[in-house]
Amino acid sequence: MFVGIGNPVYDFIQTPQVSTGTRILSGCSTNGCLAVSKLGKPAYLVGCVGSDFHDRFVADLQRFDIQHTVYPTEETGGFSLIYDARGDRTLDVLGVAPPVPDFPPVVADAAFVLVGPILGETPVSLVERLRDATPAPILLDPQGCLRRILDDGRIERYRNPDIDRIIPLCDVVKANEHEARIITGIDPTANAEAAQAAAERLYHLGCKIAIVTLAAEGSVIYDGRDTIRIPAYATNAVDPTGAGDTYAGGFMACYSEQNADLREVGFFASCVASVMVENTGPDFPLTRDEADHRTQKLLAAYQS
Repeated sequence: MFVGIGNPVYDFIQTPQVSTGTRILSGCSTNGCLAVSKLGKPAYLVGCVGSDFHDRFVADLQRFDIQHTVYPTEETGGFSLIYDARGDRTLDVLGVAPPVPDFPPVVADAAFVLVGPILGETPVSLVERLRDATPAPILLDPQGCLRRILDDGRIERYRNPDIDRIIPLCDVVKANEHEARIITGIDPTANAEAAQAAAERLYHLGCKIAIVTLAAEGSVIYDGRDTIRIPAYATNAVDPTGAGDTYAGGFMACYSEQNADLREVGFFASCVASVMVENTGPDFPLTRDEADHRTQKLLAAYQS
């Protein structure tokens, strides 16, 4: 079982190419579980959902064959994400759900756990209890650990000092270029050396595998010995929302398999994310066959 912990959200998304028109299912842990399930692995989602979207949420997860434990709250979390032509976005709050209060016993036997908060709902105390409860590797996507709400309802990133306590509790940390810069103080987009330095500094904060994703420039993985550069799979990007989340799902699914080579795991995760950015919302047409096909094509193009 692959367990995602973090609040589901229903977001409104608009890019220069597409608009959802209404709020749709999303969220870091949610998208990670969606990817895992579409790749043929059992997925289990844990988070808080309000009565406003509860029935729709249950129907959505049944449709995608994802088991769940949800804790009731007043409203479901959500954002309005508006992208400009350069790919920059504004992030405004549509709803806020409280911290995840607990997790089910299933985590004890999990194959992998994704801690994927969207707005501070996985505090240090929860991750500490999670670490004690399971021997499974934990992958942290720190995006929600680094967000706070401004007075106008807009989200800004900031360096939450709790991140220094959370990272050592996790086996894998996957940060995008913005999160890596905030956590490490290094801009990984400056050049290849800076990307490597950011991954190394992230690793030395206490995890076993550090990943820095760089959008169209691919990603960098560092495991304390080797720096592995992963190219992006060339595609027609329609909506970048959830690309990092599905990268995490692809990474977990492939890494958990026997004899999985870390370089191939990274290529696989990159290819999983490429399917997401070609689409908008939870119905992205990811299959294991398509992910494997793209991975082999990408590996062939970058033979070492």
